[in-house]
Amino acid sequence: MKSAETSAALVATTDTWPFAAFEWMLAGRYLRSRRKEGFISVIAGFSFTGIMLGVATLIIVMAVMNGFRKELFSKILGLNGHIIVNKIGGPFTDYTEVAARIAKVNGVKVVLPLIEGQVMVSSAVNATGALVRGLTEDGIQSLPLVAENVRFGTLDGFGKKQGIAIGTRLANLLRVNVGDRITLVAPRGAQTPFGIVPRTKSYSITAVFEMGMAEYDRTMVFMPLAEAQRYFSRGPEVDALEIVSENPENVDEYSVVIKQAGGPTIHVSDWRQRNETFFTVLEVERNVMFIILSLIVLVAALNIISGLMMLVKDKGRDVAILRTMGATRGAVMRVFLITGASIGVVGTIAGLILGVIFCLNVESVREFAAWLTSTTIFDPNVYYLTRLPADIDVRETGSIVGMALALSIIATLYPSWRASTLDPVEALRYE
Repeated sequence: MKSAETSAALVATTDTWPFAAFEWMLAGRYLRSRRKEGFISVIAGFSFTGIMLGVATLIIVMAVMNGFRKELFSKILGLNGHIIVNKIGGPFTDYTEVAARIAKVNGVKVVLPLIEGQVMVSSAVNATGALVRGLTEDGIQSLPLVAENVRFGTLDGFGKKQGIAIGTRLANLLRVNVGDRITLVAPRGAQTPFGIVPRTKSYSITAVFEMGMAEYDRTMVFMPLAEAQRYFSRGPEVDALEIVSENPENVDEYSVVIKQAGGPTIHVSDWRQRNETFFTVLEVERNVMFIILSLIVLVAALNIISGLMMLVKDKGRDVAILRTMGATRGAVMRVFLITGASIGVVGTIAGLILGVIFCLNVESVREFAAWLTSTTIFDPNVYYLTRLPADIDVRETGSIVGMALALSIIATLYPSWRASTLDPVEALRYE
């Protein structure tokens, strides 16, 4: 009886603090590969690889989808106004007065009178459909997406000439360059006794631009506003006023004030309403991809559970000896908790580094993969953009890392608890 009390007192005096050095030492020994536990180490390696690839894949896919949305957003808003004002019940002939009133609204940067019309564009070798946008020289110069991406020619004096500006893909399709002439054919022309005759007129190309969005570079034609009014027989009217605001996210607030400034005869819509379906599809696709790819991390976490359960079973004798030497249940549980969590934490950090490096060099990786497979990856004709974008969101990346760490730690709780409840007597009964 006295000997038992002495042993208990010895155990009490030798009890250690949580996460003591010997707990980390034992966890490290269990992680190292040895001949007897080689299969367990293989499972640990697969778990590490699974978490690393899962985290990296999540970061890469989310960054590419964020970049894709951001690039499309910038391209669409870089060419089109944030708010569109149309006339109700008649031709928009008083657009100059309405534009002057709207320009005084706080938050409005530019008000652009606009004429739009569908035409057929033809050259000596080819023909295709296009969208003509009639703008003033100040208007086209205020669109950085166009003005800052002129590859050939110039936009200086655009409003005083009868020349037009076209995209690089349209120029390549028609096989024309600056100074060449192309013919525009509008379906609605002059009224004759035999019906409506299509309007045909040739124009000289004064500028060739490349906005980086294949759809725009292939279909857009810019024409001086005065010439567009004559060509489409609009007289002194325009189709709409496009408004560029200081903050596209606050268009709801601007729209109310602009409606009041413009008067009761105008209709106001914004870029969200015009592209609602498109951006909703992108958002739904992004959320679904996040959920699907998160399953990779979950499967890797389940591998940690299976590996730890096998390790607990294999180390039952060691756990029993540790318990008889004075190790508490908490100490045993923490040893296996450290063992499993180390796989998840190191795998998550490695996945973070791999994902960030991949995102920073995503265009180079795409070009290498295309060269290696001799295929076209990320075709601009399908995805609209000419390069693969990637935009790393710090908050989103942090949530991915946090989710992976949480799953890794949660996965170790049950095997660690099983190890701590192991009965030393039963474990050493047949030794």
